[in-house]
Amino acid sequence: MKKMRKTKQKVYYDKESDILWFLVKSGPEVEYKEIAPGISVELGESGELLGIEILNASKVLNPILSQKQMQISQVVEI
Repeated sequence: MKKMRKTKQKVYYDKESDILWFLVKSGPEVEYKEIAPGISVELGESGELLGIEILNASKVLNPILSQKQMQISQVVEI
């Protein structure tokens, strides 16, 4: 998997790899846990949530967004 550059953006979407990443809090990541198929969290030293990663984001979120007649590419700036 391609390593994504994490910036100061709060939300990052990589259209090529279809990964959506949310920055919750800055800090060193010490643990990475898959909490559901394709959904992982990044945790800091004291277990605090640093980020959320969603693999196959369009497949996961487009069905929800389609109810609003939107697609992930319309919600997240690419």
